[in-house]
Amino acid sequence: MSVQDQSGGPGLTFAFEELVSRTGELRETGPVHYDEQRSAWRVLDHPGVSRVLSDPAAFSSDFSGLTPVQEDFETFRKGNFVGMDPPDHRKLRTLVTQAFTPRVVAGLEPRIRAITGELLDEVAGASRIDLIDALAYPLPIIVIAELLGVPAADRPLFTKWARVLFSGDQLGESADMADIQRALDAIAPTIREMNAYILEHIREHRARPGDGLTSRLVQAEFNGERLEDQEIVGFVALLLVAGHITTTALVGNAQVCFDRDPLAAAALRADPAGLPVALEEVLRYLPPFPELGRRTTAEVSLGGRTIPADAIVMADLASANRDPACFDEPDRFDARRSPNPHLTFGHGIHFCFGAPLARLEGRVAFEVLFDRYRNLAVAEDDAVEFQNPAVIVSVKRLPLEVEPA
Repeated sequence: MSVQDQSGGPGLTFAFEELVSRTGELRETGPVHYDEQRSAWRVLDHPGVSRVLSDPAAFSSDFSGLTPVQEDFETFRKGNFVGMDPPDHRKLRTLVTQAFTPRVVAGLEPRIRAITGELLDEVAGASRIDLIDALAYPLPIIVIAELLGVPAADRPLFTKWARVLFSGDQLGESADMADIQRALDAIAPTIREMNAYILEHIREHRARPGDGLTSRLVQAEFNGERLEDQEIVGFVALLLVAGHITTTALVGNAQVCFDRDPLAAAALRADPAGLPVALEEVLRYLPPFPELGRRTTAEVSLGGRTIPADAIVMADLASANRDPACFDEPDRFDARRSPNPHLTFGHGIHFCFGAPLARLEGRVAFEVLFDRYRNLAVAEDDAVEFQNPAVIVSVKRLPLEVEPA
């Protein structure tokens, strides 16, 4: 059966939609609630989530001392500016931005288009393809590996690491602290392997600089300071997340949305210039990461509630993205929605630096897909599989019946 006809069965998209429906009902009773099961405060409205994300002085990204300590993960903390507050955040992000500029990202378009074509060439002639395995998963992995100057023979390592880190197989749906600790223990060996490989890769580029992103990271300088090796390791690990999983989720989720709205899909096929707007709506409607966590630095008032210091605050992006005070008919997918001030990529100083790359890859992927195939339809059987909703809102397997153009 097609995705739009599925009902009652297991499926992340539908579990997610049921969840945001219940969250919407909760939001109507107030924008801020305390979740006793998770021992965290939930912020549900668009203005409240925007404030949490844009006020690092009150809502810190540093969870040191509040989250489970796993030594292997400490190796990535130094370069992970997502978990930092100013001024450390500014220093790291400024250095990284020197190497990962908008011009660098824009310059990747011809190569992204070529890789997309090569991947689809591998399934040419097939009447049925798995969009995730054939394109959505390998495309960003290859782009990142090439961007970093990773040898082609080592690309399978990135694929293996990404599958372990983002499969969600180690994490149950409750996502309580004990569950999280078990998941961290399970993926620790992969983290050690990544750390060792990336460190060696960085040292090679220090010894023999080239033109790739890794060499630019090594040479970036701010106020006389350069990135340390371990800071670069943390950034590369972050890039693997921001540059990979968001694109994979975006492409799969977009196809789900287009399959549900054939009129919108037909309009986009006739005029692909509408793809950027449509993909923003996909991001609003099915945000890959539906929540972002923060920690209060002092007692704070928000949404009529008083939140104590050192409390965990979950900014519910999915709920904010469907706040009727900000979006007309928020539960309806509208491929022409504009303006669309969704918060999927965050807000403020932590706005996702990988957003331009994900947007570019998503647009190019569908431009090429529409050019290659006159029809893309989710297969009418039960083969669609979804990721663990406690990890990410994304499709794991998406078999399509395709008709070449």
